[in-house]
Amino acid sequence: MITSSGSSRRQAAAAVNKQEVLDHIISVLKSELAALTKAAHESFSAATDPDSRAENKYDTRTLEASYVARGQAQRVVDLQGAVLAFEALSAVAMPDGAAISLGALIGLQGSDGLSHYFLGPAAGGLELTVGATEVIVITPASPLGKKLIGAQLGSTVDLHPGVSVRVASIE
Repeated sequence: MITSSGSSRRQAAAAVNKQEVLDHIISVLKSELAALTKAAHESFSAATDPDSRAENKYDTRTLEASYVARGQAQRVVDLQGAVLAFEALSAVAMPDGAAISLGALIGLQGSDGLSHYFLGPAAGGLELTVGATEVIVITPASPLGKKLIGAQLGSTVDLHPGVSVRVASIE
């Protein structure tokens, strides 16, 4: 992990381990995928069940069930892609002097303390606790992700007028 405390140095004992964070993200996504896959199969069964035919011209249960099944099937495909994208990331620490890029575990120091973010290819907004540390997944397309891409250790990033943070660590 690259940290900033006067000078750049690699610390042997990091508070947050990038491999643990990556493994936890993949685990959460796979769990969500399994639950959603089951729900999608159930929705498909409900939509195609002969007993769920419309009883009159105003009965839209089958149509509504088909919309739900289609939406869940698309979400399953999206989650499968997210799992594959996270599995393709490397947990190797960023080299000294590296700019923030996809797959970085970032520590931001602000007036309210140190916050940790993982810049991932998907699953933006996912919040997880690894050990005693909260980590939030952000994507390059998110407002914070856009501001962090290319930033380096010690850089100051303006979140919004009057509020800025300093890049305290990059792993």
